[in-house]
Amino acid sequence: MSAPGVALTWLYVPGDRPAVVRKALGSGADVVIVDLEDAVAPERKEYARAATLELLTDPVTAGQTAVRVHVRVHGEDDVKALKELPGLSGIRLPKITHAASVHHVAALAPGVPLYPLLESALAIEHAYSIAGAHHEVRGIALGETDLRADLGVRDDAGLDWSRSRVVVAARAAGLDPPVMSVFPDIRDLSGLRSSCAHGRRLGLLGRAAIHPRQLPVIERAFRPTAQEVEAAEQIMEASMTEAGAQALPDGRFVDAAVVATARRTLTLAGRPA
Repeated sequence: MSAPGVALTWLYVPGDRPAVVRKALGSGADVVIVDLEDAVAPERKEYARAATLELLTDPVTAGQTAVRVHVRVHGEDDVKALKELPGLSGIRLPKITHAASVHHVAALAPGVPLYPLLESALAIEHAYSIAGAHHEVRGIALGETDLRADLGVRDDAGLDWSRSRVVVAARAAGLDPPVMSVFPDIRDLSGLRSSCAHGRRLGLLGRAAIHPRQLPVIERAFRPTAQEVEAAEQIMEASMTEAGAQALPDGRFVDAAVVATARRTLTLAGRPA
């Protein structure tokens, strides 16, 4: 589990498998995303919605406050059915391309946190307007499988500009850094680790997973190392003893921006800043 209030691990589970969802709630993921969209076959959509309604109405599930539960909806009927559930922490909106779509859902589900997913070139072009569309938008992220197909890119590097675009859009709109999209090969933990490290360098924070075995790798990849925490603590200590820009004994330059970065590092590590 990550530092309080900081979500690094987001686990997708299919909504038509309630037993798997219940198991996911104890997986250690910071957020469990019940998927009513891509993970559910068309003929099982209604069952998935009904099962999710039952699950999130369950007093035991609703009382698991340590685990945030989001639902990735398939359409308007899902939003209307789920909007008042006590165990719901957010609605993930797939394939959003315009701010108007966000306003529409916000009107259907007032007071529910919204997380638009950008999965096309058009969505990337409108990233900032989507991120700032409504005060209930709490985060944006990419849907990289659909985006890769839409753009026709052949490898992971072809998505880097889009990733940077949503990082900038989220920051400009006052949102938390975007979460990385899923890494599809659940056996390739080394590849997952490398991909997470690359995403972290781009400014992404945390990652969605499709299997519990991916969670510890994601957690370690985005949590500050002991060396990073030590360096941040040194910066914070120096900032308290002398005002303004200064140089540490080892030559590192410290100013307000460096202090802000150090504070963020300590927050992620669960340390007082």
